[in-house]
Amino acid sequence: MISLRQRLNRGLVLTLLAIFALHWFAADWAIRMVAEKEMMTRLEHDSDTLLATITNQNGAVNFDYSRLPLVYGQAFSGHYFVMQISGRSYSSASLQQLTLPVDAIEANKVKRYYLQGPQAQPLLALGRGFDQWGAAITLTVAEDLTEIGQDILAIRLVYLGITVLIFAFALMLQSLDVKRAMLPLGNVVTELEHIANGKQTQILTNVPQEISPLVNEVNRLIILIKQRLQRSRTAIGNLAHALKTPLAVMVRISEHPDIQAHTELRQLLESQTQTIHNRIQRELKRARLAGNVNSGTALNPYQELTALARLLNSIYAEKNLLIAIDAPNDLIPFDREDFLEIVGNLADNACKWGRHWVDIKVIWQQGLIITVQDDGPGCQESEREQLAQRGVRFDENVQGHGLGLAIVRDVAEFYGGQLQLGSSEKLGGLLVTITL
Repeated sequence: MISLRQRLNRGLVLTLLAIFALHWFAADWAIRMVAEKEMMTRLEHDSDTLLATITNQNGAVNFDYSRLPLVYGQAFSGHYFVMQISGRSYSSASLQQLTLPVDAIEANKVKRYYLQGPQAQPLLALGRGFDQWGAAITLTVAEDLTEIGQDILAIRLVYLGITVLIFAFALMLQSLDVKRAMLPLGNVVTELEHIANGKQTQILTNVPQEISPLVNEVNRLIILIKQRLQRSRTAIGNLAHALKTPLAVMVRISEHPDIQAHTELRQLLESQTQTIHNRIQRELKRARLAGNVNSGTALNPYQELTALARLLNSIYAEKNLLIAIDAPNDLIPFDREDFLEIVGNLADNACKWGRHWVDIKVIWQQGLIITVQDDGPGCQESEREQLAQRGVRFDENVQGHGLGLAIVRDVAEFYGGQLQLGSSEKLGGLLVTITL
């Protein structure tokens, strides 16, 4: 689909072409009509002059050549006449013994028509009929239209030049006006980028009346999406809290003597109860890490990690951990809760296994790179492939459910990224790298 600017310019071009074409033909017709009207007036005067050359001597009506204007005596002068008096024909010397195809005209009748001249040039002719001294007279006066045609052609060329200038000026004004009208749309695009980057939450640009409903609808959808996302995440957290009590009842039921007597049933009940418990713990951890701040499409990694470090220091206060943070202190376009779910789980595991030191680093370069390392015992290379599997733990003495790395892996795969486990050369413990 072509752009609005091209469509508007195309519409203007077609409109102007139609207007100029109609105006061209109208002006051309009007100029020719005015010029021919002036010529007809002149031919009427010439015919009156020629009529005065007719004499009546003793009842004989004759034509007196001696009284002719000089223009009719010059060869092919462009001024011609043919006079018929009672069947006798008289022609101007300018015809050089040629004649014109004229017809007899009744008395008091006038005829206007076009003829071909002696040199094939166009002529405008005026024919008049008279009844004078009892003789039937037909007088046809003609004048060359060549000069008028040349004058009209010159006018056409001048008019064409003026038309082209007006046309170009109109297109320029149209382009400038369209460009100015499109400026608010460019501002809307910029504001949408700011919304995506978390710098603002609504489109604030004043737009033309025709675009305003679209902008209002976009703003409404932005609010609706945020509200639905927040309600969804809140509902998940609320559901996790609500299931804790029924789950505790199920655990007590699994410990009932009647259930203990059925080993397979007890194991199945304990397995499913543990799965539900793990899921609830995951959602509660997400809610705890995300806090009460509204989710968004942008976050400041340094500020979020600083707050997370304070939370983890309070949770693992007995370890007196030093949590080092290296992250951009600026907004980046990434979902806050997903970021905190990734970093929160990794940092929680690092604090859980680390002895004194945890290092968290975030790099934003056409993507997101997160590294978390600790000075804990780490794990063997053969164990790393299993470590990201859901529920896998290598030390049952440390509290947890084996869900952290599995959750991180799921979120990373959702973003088309990957999780890598390695050994920290700097701290000696586990090194986890997330590339998104």
